[in-house]
Amino acid sequence: MRRHIFALTCISIPLAAALAVAHGTPAAASAQTTAAPSRTGDVRGVELDALDRKADPCADFYQFACGGWIARNPLPPDRSTYGRFAEVQDRNFTILRRILETPAGTSAADAKDDRHRAADYYAACMDESKIEASGVLPIASDLLTIDELVNPDDLPVLLARLHAIGVPALFRFGARTDVLGDSTQQIADVDQADLSLPDRDYYLKSDARSVDLRDKFVATVEQMLTLSGARPEQAAADAKAVLSVETALASAMLDRVQRRDPRSRLHTLSMNELQAMTPNFSWRKYATAAEAPRFQVLNVAAPDYLKAVDRLVGAMSAGGDLKAYLRWHVVHQSADLLPKPFADADFDFFRRTLNGQQQPQPRWRRCVTETDQRMGEALGKAFVEEAFGPQAKADMLKMVQDIKGAMQQDIDAAPWMSGETKKAAMLKLNAVVDRIGYPDAWRDYSSLTVSRDEAIGNRERALAFDRARTLAKIGQPVDRGDWSMTPPTVNAYYSPDRNNINFPVGILQPPFYRAGRDPAVNYGGAGAVIGHELTHGFDDQGRKFDGQGNLKDWWTPGDAKAYEDRVACVADQYSGYTVAGDTTINGRLTLGENTADNGGIRLALMAYLAGPGAKMKDKIDGFTPDQRVFLGWAQVWCENARPEAERVKAATNPHSSNRYRVNGPLSNMPEFAKAFSCKANAPMMRQNACRVW
Repeated sequence: MRRHIFALTCISIPLAAALAVAHGTPAAASAQTTAAPSRTGDVRGVELDALDRKADPCADFYQFACGGWIARNPLPPDRSTYGRFAEVQDRNFTILRRILETPAGTSAADAKDDRHRAADYYAACMDESKIEASGVLPIASDLLTIDELVNPDDLPVLLARLHAIGVPALFRFGARTDVLGDSTQQIADVDQADLSLPDRDYYLKSDARSVDLRDKFVATVEQMLTLSGARPEQAAADAKAVLSVETALASAMLDRVQRRDPRSRLHTLSMNELQAMTPNFSWRKYATAAEAPRFQVLNVAAPDYLKAVDRLVGAMSAGGDLKAYLRWHVVHQSADLLPKPFADADFDFFRRTLNGQQQPQPRWRRCVTETDQRMGEALGKAFVEEAFGPQAKADMLKMVQDIKGAMQQDIDAAPWMSGETKKAAMLKLNAVVDRIGYPDAWRDYSSLTVSRDEAIGNRERALAFDRARTLAKIGQPVDRGDWSMTPPTVNAYYSPDRNNINFPVGILQPPFYRAGRDPAVNYGGAGAVIGHELTHGFDDQGRKFDGQGNLKDWWTPGDAKAYEDRVACVADQYSGYTVAGDTTINGRLTLGENTADNGGIRLALMAYLAGPGAKMKDKIDGFTPDQRVFLGWAQVWCENARPEAERVKAATNPHSSNRYRVNGPLSNMPEFAKAFSCKANAPMMRQNACRVW
């Protein structure tokens, strides 16, 4: 249910308009300045050397705001995309690397603390010689257990083991908020699993590119199974079996747009009802092996998918396709921590072929990422001590209150909402909880065993530690202090089931925020992030939850229809945009993020003008306060991306291409047109402007 929403969102004008860049110096850029010019990294605000002065802001504002940055930051060979988020994450990772390579303290007690555990985890990941010497031994016992599976009745126990160590086989099992019954409690939840390829459509589409990718996928599976010890002829047969099993699963899956409707994923069943629906798989045996608390009811997110799983289990034989599928996922899950031939084969298809990345990232960066993912709060605590000042939290809380005030005004002034719905919306808005920086209570990793020479063993134990923590939540009250992002993460999110907005320390840095910087740019950057997250509580998904996180309809029928008409405009707008020259954005898949971007920048502008902007009227670097807010927004999205990565993003990601996340919202805003004196027929001025919030 949680929304990791801010990393990649976009709304835009049609592609032809986006590329219609006029030459010459725009009036806004040549205006008389009242302060010394700023440069990238200067505390003043707008990054002047990120601009493309030859571009017309009324034709393509993304190019105007980001053209200079894009030209000076070509894609490194170890990236499929590189933008401002990655720029900040690189700075954060440099700090994390130093923390991991020089852990403080030398006493016996220090050596057992969580920071040292994280350092040991990182050291094991970095020990390539040990990884090479170990070969496939770290996964040999799991492969052997799969090979020895003969009786389908033993499959639930095997799956419980594989799920504990992070192998995404057949289905997912965990805990979720009981939004249909009581959002203060958590219940068991079973859902469809992840596939090897990025999306179900990769298995089902018949175009030449999709067929070619499937062929290359099968070849990769065959290569990696051979490396793991399978005979060549067996590996070839097993690779085809893996594609067959995953195609069957893909055919039964809810697609990404269907899953955007919360009710499509909410089906409360008793254990007996689930067992009757899937007679070939013993759920009680699975739950017992998983060491889950006892429960009688659970949420079944995708009943038809589980029926397809049950058919596969029913058809399982001693040497069948299902065992090949399980072996593959064990190998694939661990490939990056296995000897180089495994890592290279996995990278060649999943990163190079699918995403266009030309070479792996440096080992240290991959190991920092791995440590942050598995022991994020142990590492995050040390990061917070070094990277988070009190001014950042105070400024963010002030902006949050200002932007909440702007949204109150926005709701109150909405001509399409009745008084009854406005009252309910205000209740929800006033119930939103703001969380800045990091958890109030840090996670305790003292029960997690970490060794400096067992990279895969550490990962498996860390995953099992986290899974046990998740399953223990079943039947328990919701822990509203829990975070689903680590402190160094450059991102933010809104939780509809908890009605809170969350901003990790990692994102509270330039270009999003800097203490002492021009408030207009801070509001355009960090302020619009806040507005974006806040708007998620009222997007096409969030609006279906009340202020306590229950799935509850608080709209009058007329207001609900008016809302749907407005978001349909946004969906149609995005569906007109193309990336990589041949791939259309899915306006329904990206609807929530597009709505949030539109609302976020509008609310940030409103809050700035009612707050700091009420007294700050001067130009800085030739730009008015309003212009600087829009530039603050645009310059967080500067990015270069490979066409392969853009295609995968369009197929799988609820966020749009960065160019459109800049141009899209602004093309709907008369405030932008006024700020840059755009003519009515300018490309950045949509004739059918969309507005929800």
